[in-house]
Amino acid sequence: MNLQTRKIAFVQEFLRLQNETVIGELEKTLRSIKVAEIENSMFPLSIEQFNKEIDYSLLDSKNDKVITSQNLKKKIKKWA
Repeated sequence: MNLQTRKIAFVQEFLRLQNETVIGELEKTLRSIKVAEIENSMFPLSIEQFNKEIDYSLLDSKNDKVITSQNLKKKIKKWA
């Protein structure tokens, strides 16, 4: 069975579930796996790269390439 077929079968089985506890546990498991994948893909910056990022940020700020937190919140509300 290929991955696409397995996903379809899983979704069909999931849609038949009536037990909120089981659904909650599946949600928690999915979140945990996603967090672990993100954490495994992260790596620490070298001091050199860290300093470059700071320099880029300071340059962006100097060139007014920034957004206020209020404007960012407004943009995020539009995403939904």
